[in-house]
Amino acid sequence: MAGRLRTAGLILFLLALFGAIGWLLGGFFANEWYLGAAIFLGLAGVMNLIAYFGSARIVLRSYRAKEVSEKEAPKLYRSVRRVAQMADVPMPKVALISSPTPNAFATGRNPKNAVVAVTEGMLRLLPEEELEGVLAHEMAHIKDRDILVMSVAATLAGAIAFMARFALWGALFRQRNQGALLLLIVIAVTAPLAAILVQLAVSRTREFRADEVGGRTLRKPLHLARALERLDVANQRRPMQRGNPASASLFIVNPFRRRSTLVRIFSTHPPVEKRVKRLRRLAREFGQYY
Repeated sequence: MAGRLRTAGLILFLLALFGAIGWLLGGFFANEWYLGAAIFLGLAGVMNLIAYFGSARIVLRSYRAKEVSEKEAPKLYRSVRRVAQMADVPMPKVALISSPTPNAFATGRNPKNAVVAVTEGMLRLLPEEELEGVLAHEMAHIKDRDILVMSVAATLAGAIAFMARFALWGALFRQRNQGALLLLIVIAVTAPLAAILVQLAVSRTREFRADEVGGRTLRKPLHLARALERLDVANQRRPMQRGNPASASLFIVNPFRRRSTLVRIFSTHPPVEKRVKRLRRLAREFGQYY
């Protein structure tokens, strides 16, 4: 409950930030403060509707994920069905991504419309028990509707960054009150950073939660811990070559190359070392040791 309240608070903060930028823009360009805020909040609503109904289709197409039948992928289907039953969620659709990079993600606006997508590289890399550990993590995301939450956060964060950039360039080419101009420039520079930090906080909170729920679902958290270690090494050696980094938060580990410490700080995922450490602590509750 505390985690859900924290996530709701972060989403509300993003909405408030979006409205504040609209309020400032409306006052600066047209002396209509409230109109600007209303327009921007309306835009946020439209973007969230698009994210709600279309995000799954968009992300699946961007990675060329192909929905497969039980006949086409019997082993994967068997594992997905078993874990879905243990997690008490409806059987999701199953999609396969033609990529050697081992990874997986879940998408869909609710458990009844969920899709679990797995790369061919992950099927080759992980033994069955570790594959099921990964699937349990994804089922936790589906059960808690994390994909919807993260899609909304990503949509709002992206919109804030775009609008702040628009405000900055518009302000630089208009001669108005110097104090208001300075304030607008400060907001334009700091608002995107705040939005990104909130998006990261939402994503990292949900990842820790999905690890714990997934580990408890199978009652064998070390299977997920070992899978995370393998996947982290493999994704750094062979990062994904296609797709949008904005959707990196959907994957169980970051599928794109992390080049510097700064990039790692702003990563959508918590460090794998911390995730594994938590899972090992959890494993002791179930008498599972190294």
